Amino acid sequence: MPQYVVPENLEIALEVLSGKNFTPLAGGTDFYPKLVGSFVKDNVLDITRIISLRGISDNGEFWRIGATTTWSDIIETRLPSLFNGLKLAARELGGRQIQNVATIGGNICNASPAADGVPPLLALNAHVELQTSTEKRIVNLECFLTGNKKTIRKLDELVTGILIPKPKFHSVSNFQKLGSRRYLVISIAMVSTVLEFNETNHISAARIAVGSCSPIATRINKLEWDLKGKKISPLIGCIVQRHHLDVLNPINDIRATSSYRKEVALTLLRRNLAELGKKVCA
Repeated sequence: MPQYVVPENLEIALEVLSGKNFTPLAGGTDFYPKLVGSFVKDNVLDITRIISLRGISDNGEFWRIGATTTWSDIIETRLPSLFNGLKLAARELGGRQIQNVATIGGNICNASPAADGVPPLLALNAHVELQTSTEKRIVNLECFLTGNKKTIRKLDELVTGILIPKPKFHSVSNFQKLGSRRYLVISIAMVSTVLEFNETNHISAARIAVGSCSPIATRINKLEWDLKGKKISPLIGCIVQRHHLDVLNPINDIRATSSYRKEVALTLLRRNLAELGKKVCA
């Protein structure tokens, strides 16, 4: 019979993982729906009682988001404009009941191509903190995600937090998605943008990610390079061209064709940047 372990602190949780294979469980909003019509067959490590894994803190050079921080926590916490895109994504992630229990760590570990939280985290240059009973390592989120439902997490490792480096300049961010309806829907495409800019509104750095258009959410590096040095204006979205999306590899499925996904991504990117341009210049 599978074991169900509920540790009270991180040390015990990591010790459990070092002994045999366990599936870490937090909100369970991806785990339990997969079990409809069947029983739990895996050993489960329920980490919801570990207080140190939840919350958002300012650690000087970076912000730290604990792995079991819920999307409601993110929505309700007062954060700088850098996090606006992540907050917008949080509001799109299921209904209020889901947002109250679903966690940011679970969202990245599930590694769905349509995970709403991943594009804004990529745009934030997020890093993933992983721990075992003997060591800790930090990897870039781009390296952590290796494919559809695949990550580099080892069986004895637990994702304990997400680190967001602080930008050197003033920054703004945005997030947009399109689905077959307004709420409670898997995305056809989604985009997130972070722009850093100086006192003359010239872009010093741009980070842009598109989700639901490849096996994993993808940074649009060509567009980021083309935006650097440009002055932000309401027309900044006109810079986006079709060739910027050559890196995407969308699929055909019941929700949309691959060609339609690219058209949606192109439109969303232009709108995303135009909105930021209007806000900065207002």
